[in-house]
Amino acid sequence: MRMTEGRTIGLYFRVTPEEMDLIGKKMEQAGIRNKRAYLRKMAVDGYIVRLDMGSVKELNRLLRSISENINQIARRCNETRNLYAEDVADLQKGCASAQAGLLELVKKFAGL
Repeated sequence: MRMTEGRTIGLYFRVTPEEMDLIGKKMEQAGIRNKRAYLRKMAVDGYIVRLDMGSVKELNRLLRSISENINQIARRCNETRNLYAEDVADLQKGCASAQAGLLELVKKFAGL
């Protein structure tokens, strides 16, 4: 029995040399040598991941803000030799927000 039995529709397309190199590399990573089998499997079972980077950008903004706050507090501590409870509370709040944002991002990635 031939492997193509039952497959009656031809599907043809062209790729650039760069795309062909990329396909070859992905086939190698997957341990597949049969190009037709690989392309058929990817067309039928493969999927495209489209990421919403808004969450990542927001988390990055939050982390940058925390970093700036830490630097300001460190400068103030060096100048006055005092650490204020409000500063510590602000840092704890910022870290908790960052942790929650990171957890949410991990959940999104896990759902892919």
